[in-house]
Amino acid sequence: MANEKTRTVVTTEKEAVDMPPPSQENSYGGIVAWLQVVGSFLLFFNSWGIVNSFGAFQTYYEEVLLRSSSPSAISWIGSLQGFFLMVSTLYTGGIFDNGYMNALIGVGSFMVIFGIMMTSLSTEYYQVLLAQGFCVGLGSGLLFIPSVAAVTTYFKKQRSFAIGLSAAGSSIGGIIYPVIFRQLQPRIGFGWATCVIGFIALGTLAMAMAVMRQRVQSSHKRKIIDLDAWRYLPCTLFTASLFLSFVGLYIPFFYITSYARLKTGADSQLSFYFLAIINAASAFGRTLPSLFADKVGPVNILIPCIAATAILAFCWIPVHNAGGLTTFAVLYGFFSGSFVSLPPSVISILCPDMSLVGTHMGMTFTFGALGLLIGNPIAGAFLALQTGEFVHAQIFCGVTVFGALALCIGCRYTKVGFTLRVKTCRGFYKRQTPHRLRRYVRLSLCDPFNLACHISASHFFELHTIRYFVWVYRVLWSTGTSCVAVRYFRRKCTEGAKIRYSWH
Repeated sequence: MANEKTRTVVTTEKEAVDMPPPSQENSYGGIVAWLQVVGSFLLFFNSWGIVNSFGAFQTYYEEVLLRSSSPSAISWIGSLQGFFLMVSTLYTGGIFDNGYMNALIGVGSFMVIFGIMMTSLSTEYYQVLLAQGFCVGLGSGLLFIPSVAAVTTYFKKQRSFAIGLSAAGSSIGGIIYPVIFRQLQPRIGFGWATCVIGFIALGTLAMAMAVMRQRVQSSHKRKIIDLDAWRYLPCTLFTASLFLSFVGLYIPFFYITSYARLKTGADSQLSFYFLAIINAASAFGRTLPSLFADKVGPVNILIPCIAATAILAFCWIPVHNAGGLTTFAVLYGFFSGSFVSLPPSVISILCPDMSLVGTHMGMTFTFGALGLLIGNPIAGAFLALQTGEFVHAQIFCGVTVFGALALCIGCRYTKVGFTLRVKTCRGFYKRQTPHRLRRYVRLSLCDPFNLACHISASHFFELHTIRYFVWVYRVLWSTGTSCVAVRYFRRKCTEGAKIRYSWH
């Protein structure tokens, strides 16, 4: 198998069958690839876009349809919707890797449209919960993995930017669907307004099915869960970071309309549009950071965005006027947008085999689903709408996002250390000289595990092998035979591991 100058990982012959032939390897981009971006945009539009628009339904349910239910109970509908969207990726990732993308899109589209239509007929809490929470949520989950995994296989240099453009569909959906519901509900009623949303979903999902094509397919059946991924510390830390981030991330999306009405004195018409503002800003936040992520690394962009989101969550507390809340909605929507667009790029970097990218995304986003499930109901329990007290929910939002920030920094440290001028990607070690190798070994004499995390990409066996050679090197260093040890270390790491590294 021919080596690539810009790629450090050389796969074995067994793994090579999962990748496209060399003639296709150089064909990243093109009209077919950008059609996948269009199709993924529409899938995001009808999956995450519907989740992002639940704030409009939350307000309507609190005031009209489900007045007898508490805000916390109503928020379970939206939380279950988002939970099933993400937890479905646990099994849809493996299904996608096995080549059934069209089946996922077809079944998911049917469930989304059917659930919206059944919501239009619902009058009781349990009916809304089953239709909008369970049916739409499960259908959206079938659409989510194809919307991100398909695009990652069609792009190489512009992968993060392409995913960002696709993910912007969720923000556009979060703008259009609430506005449609708000404008049509007083005129034609709740049922028909919801049916119009269903018809729009029908047309856009049909367009997505017409253009989506799967590029990479596994040559043999894949497991739904790849337990070896949890043995790689950066992957584990990033999964925990995603869990905490989704615990607090969507609290403003769910409750900003109620906050505007109760704390800023805005009327119902103006307070509703704060949800559209935060989703509009999120569209730019999912596109612009992704453009820079291709140049400096997605983790290097994600960390500042998480930090800004956590700070803004605490800055939300003293906001008591419409102008200040508008500023908060724009900034929070922009920086929080990266939580949806950048994680797929990070996962594709942490995943050593692109034929397993669907499985790894499913495993990671399952834990994010658990955070989304419990976060908004907990915040709803902290609220006191009768007295207009939101401060406890705001503190809860800020603390959880700060916890996600700490874990994401830990993920970066275990992969490349605290060196700032490092692009966290596979190509970091593309040209290692013996001099550079000796430098890394000398810097890691007191911390062999840190060096092992630097050199090893993902394989647990190889990580322990490198730790052994570092221990041997420390013994030989005291005898003055460092050059011999370096050569031995270099030879063993290039010849005896499952994945070989280009040291020349």
